[in-house]
Amino acid sequence: MSQHPLSEQEQLRREKLAELIMLGIDPYPAPLFPVNSSSTQIKETYKEEHKEAFQDVCLAGRIMSVRDMGKANFAVIQDANGRIQLYIKRDDICPGEDKTLYDIVWKKLIDIGDIIGIKGYVFTTKTGETSVHVRELTLLSKSLRPLPIVKEADGQTFDAVTDPEFKYRQRYADLIINPAVKDTFLKRTKMINAIREYLNEHGALEVDTPVLQSIPGGAAARPFITHHNALDIPLYLRIANELYLKRLIVGGFDWVYEFSRNFRNEGMDRTHNPEFTILEFYTAYKDYFWMMETTEQLLEKTAMAVCGITDVTVGDKTISFKAPFQRVSIFEAIEKHTGINVSRMGEEQLRSVCKQLHIAVEDSMGKGKLIDEIFGAKCEKNYIQPTFITDYPVEMSPLTKKHREKDGLVERFELIINGKEIANAYSELNDPIDQRERFEEQVKLMERGDDEAMFIDHDFLRALEYGMPPTAGIGIGIDRLCMLLTNNVSIQDVLLFPQLRPEGGTGLES
Repeated sequence: MSQHPLSEQEQLRREKLAELIMLGIDPYPAPLFPVNSSSTQIKETYKEEHKEAFQDVCLAGRIMSVRDMGKANFAVIQDANGRIQLYIKRDDICPGEDKTLYDIVWKKLIDIGDIIGIKGYVFTTKTGETSVHVRELTLLSKSLRPLPIVKEADGQTFDAVTDPEFKYRQRYADLIINPAVKDTFLKRTKMINAIREYLNEHGALEVDTPVLQSIPGGAAARPFITHHNALDIPLYLRIANELYLKRLIVGGFDWVYEFSRNFRNEGMDRTHNPEFTILEFYTAYKDYFWMMETTEQLLEKTAMAVCGITDVTVGDKTISFKAPFQRVSIFEAIEKHTGINVSRMGEEQLRSVCKQLHIAVEDSMGKGKLIDEIFGAKCEKNYIQPTFITDYPVEMSPLTKKHREKDGLVERFELIINGKEIANAYSELNDPIDQRERFEEQVKLMERGDDEAMFIDHDFLRALEYGMPPTAGIGIGIDRLCMLLTNNVSIQDVLLFPQLRPEGGTGLES
């Protein structure tokens, strides 16, 4: 990114920087500063009757506001936990004859946005606000760019910056000025920790699998391609980690999981980012019925951990994560919302249905993709409360075990919440001969032009030939789940650094 012309404010701050240096003040001193408390800790624990325990506090943070009162100032600093008021008196920080630190440095050369360190004692103001009376003040980092102006009153933020171009491209500034944004990412971490805790308590083993793969397997998606110079071979960024986790089930682990960073070279919108996080786990000797019950328990616990309740507000809706969830077969869903029974239709009949329903499809799409398009266009949006959509056609699910009772179907479910897929799960296919045939069908689709069809993974087939026990597996979209639990409508709002176009474009598509 080229250097932008300096604004008047930016030029002025650089002049202040030069003046600080001339005064012998290092605007970026050595990093060690002996912080021994935080804004939140002080405000939550301070009591007047125990003020002797708060006589030597040391804090560091960013200046967010200043009220000039002549020979004294009130200021507010923000640290990693929150904000606290400071009382800065000229004679306290400059007890001798030299008042330069206050009269020139603090009053003229320090700006909102600068990071300072302070030492002092805690007290309560006449208005009842817990504050720190500053005895020592140190500049720790001079800010050369002014923060966007945000209005605040009574602890509430007004006119917060909402421009997506700013929010997503300058996330660092967004986090400084919008406390609700920071809260989203604290909740995201809490959500992931709750999931990890549940899995660990139930005996699952967290593992790592390759991001660079010779074959992009485990999902129907268009991959990113790169090149390994030393080996002189093409490699793919993973679209899923499924086939590697199943290899570990073959190897003798009974329950494995991974928070997987995946990459798909596809479109961007409010629920899709080319780089995203999926939780996948696989459990030996279980099936998709067990997986539904486990998923209900896991998500109920997670909602409680993040929100404190199971009824979560999402926009103008209330979504209940209280188990059990509704279960509906995909054919039942299509018939309910279109009036058409597609369960016994072939490819051409399905194409006619798509035309009748005004659903655009491509020539490369086979029977499975056509059914998926019908469900996505006409049914998915209707499932607001958590619902397991079950029993998919075999053509849609090349890695799934055939249904034990229903011919032509597989033991699969997708979890739909607020009209979007949140999870996808199977009774895993462990028959190596059947799996090879399914892969070969995918190759035929690839030859028809389907660039999301799966490759044949010969090493995975070799692993299956050693014998994989009956297994249940699931992939849960961590970003989409986070959107629900933090009441955000865009995936970009739950990714710290979402993918954007090069600077100058909007970075987003509607």
